Amino acid sequence: MRAFLRDNGLALFFLGIFLASLVGQSFAGLRVHNEEAAEHGGTPVSWLRYVSSSDFGQAVMENWQSEFLQFAVFILATVWLVQRGSAESKAPEEAGLESDQQERIGGYAGGASPAWARVRGWRTALYSHSLLLAMVLIFLGAWGAQSVTAWTIYKDDQRDHGAPPVSWGAYVLKADFWEKTLQNWQSEFLAVGTMAVFTVYLRERGSPESKPVGAPHDATTSN
Repeated sequence: MRAFLRDNGLALFFLGIFLASLVGQSFAGLRVHNEEAAEHGGTPVSWLRYVSSSDFGQAVMENWQSEFLQFAVFILATVWLVQRGSAESKAPEEAGLESDQQERIGGYAGGASPAWARVRGWRTALYSHSLLLAMVLIFLGAWGAQSVTAWTIYKDDQRDHGAPPVSWGAYVLKADFWEKTLQNWQSEFLAVGTMAVFTVYLRERGSPESKPVGAPHDATTSN
């Protein structure tokens, strides 16, 4: 058990604080929801009712989709774009797709390499981009869920004000939807860009996200 906890400490740590944050958000959101309902003469709802509502789903999915978009864009951008001296970048001369030997594909794969790295063909091609594909699929799923939950809330507001309902397609073209979406995207892109530049000049001893403390600022690799 101790070996399992040690070997999976990073994943377990973030899973724990993710769940704690999600639960905390649900109770804080429930309180806000019920306070607003009381101000308008509405009826308070239970915690279970709230976490299954579009209000909670929209708040959660709005953040999830931007996070996974950030990772997808960063993964793809770092294949071709570099930032000299950054711990988040390859060296300038290594930009682009690497050779089969560098990637340990096909005949260059070792005995412990994943099976799909050895077989070549479509399976190796798919596995070669599986990280990006996973991030894109999760992003699209979260974005779709955000759009539907936000649309549901928007329709309820329209109905309360006597306005005609709008379709999902019409809603995702409205400024209301994109204002919510882009305010998350811009913060994620700012954070990633800042990290790429900060790791050129700043250090955190022992972290794989940092170069060695004594590494020159213009040294892109950690060697």
